[in-house]
Amino acid sequence: MKSAYDPYDAERPLMLRCACGAEHAPQQHASVDATDPDTLGRSFMEASLVKALFPHEPVRRAFLKAVGRRTAMAAIASVLPVASLQAMAQERRTPEKKDLKVGFIAITCATPLIMADPLGFYRQQGLNVQLMKTAGWALIRDKMLNKEHDASHFLSPMPLAISLGLGSTQVPMNVATIQNTNGQAITLHVKHKDKRDPKQWKGFKFAVPFEYSMHNFLLRYYVAEAGLNPDTDIQIRVTPPPEMVANLRAGNIDGFLGPDPFNQRAVFDEVGFIHILSKEIWDGHPCCAFGMSAEFIQQNPATYAALFRSVLTAAAMAREAKNRELIAKVISPTAYLNQPETVIAQVLTGRFADGLGGVKTVPDRADFDPVPWQSMAVWMLTQMKRWGYIKGDVNYRQIAERVFLMTDARKYMGELGQKAPAAAAAYPKFRIMGREFDPAKADEYARSFPINRLAT
Repeated sequence: MKSAYDPYDAERPLMLRCACGAEHAPQQHASVDATDPDTLGRSFMEASLVKALFPHEPVRRAFLKAVGRRTAMAAIASVLPVASLQAMAQERRTPEKKDLKVGFIAITCATPLIMADPLGFYRQQGLNVQLMKTAGWALIRDKMLNKEHDASHFLSPMPLAISLGLGSTQVPMNVATIQNTNGQAITLHVKHKDKRDPKQWKGFKFAVPFEYSMHNFLLRYYVAEAGLNPDTDIQIRVTPPPEMVANLRAGNIDGFLGPDPFNQRAVFDEVGFIHILSKEIWDGHPCCAFGMSAEFIQQNPATYAALFRSVLTAAAMAREAKNRELIAKVISPTAYLNQPETVIAQVLTGRFADGLGGVKTVPDRADFDPVPWQSMAVWMLTQMKRWGYIKGDVNYRQIAERVFLMTDARKYMGELGQKAPAAAAAYPKFRIMGREFDPAKADEYARSFPINRLAT
């Protein structure tokens, strides 16, 4: 007789679930430590993972019958962050608010906050999170301002802009983690395969997902380095990411600097090719972030900590190359990214068709380093200054330290046994297209470019 309890064992005898919630029969309760977080946490997470991979019970049972329970358990254990789960059980406080709405855009940048749902990381922290798929970034901003969402997937410059009142009501927002690094590309229509030099792009129409985005700033930087003025020599249109491929197909745009998976989807649909990965402009650049309002943090500190731990645990799992194909299975379904699994796998594994007849291997095409480096915030502010989004003097460090929560990231990463940056390391230097960015000389940097909107 098949088990009425075990969600992934097709061969174990009938076992009634104990009232304590653990994986043993009621009569075995006395011999099992039912409060052991290692035992219970691991069992819960394994079950959640198998359910996420095989949501239909007949398929789940057929798979486990074919490979056997021990083989399946071993495979799960190889990707399950057990040490992190054990660390998360330490020093918990009951969340002030357990039922939460978290906004996201259906792009691979949101991988950690998405996978934390089907893999049970939020539930492990005592949270009941409802992921709210949202159509575009302006709507993400508005739902956060209206308190319809408790926390959100953001473009990493958005909390800076909202905190400064740029393009919206001024409300203090915070970046808890960077959701992903790299993970963007410039994709051109297939008709432009003979125009690989950006100097040939005068008059082109490009889409970016939002004004306050790394996509906008990196596209502007890239074409300006080629001698084109992004305000006069090309057109830049704000377009929601899910609409980019359709606009490319229709000929409404010549290309886009957008998030994945839409660069790869354009290749998959044979309407575009990948001109350059964004990591070739700035290797390790931030893309999206996870954050919430300063007010939410003040009113719900334990909930905030639980969210932080959930997303950090997911990010640690996502960073491991061996987990990427598994994650592609978890996040590709309709409820999340709603994309062919092969498209997501190409992005996450970094082995992909480029649309030019080649297959490339770039393992760090997308990465998930969660550290909210404050020098990243300073660079974003320099580009807002350079292109006229910010007027007047800018106190770069003060804004960066108020919005990017480096101290908290270091604290919670340490609690989870993750390698946390040193206290003195909040302002590393970076290289963008071969040029060093020193956050200590931010205003000088913003004014140093021959193409900008700053008065000379």
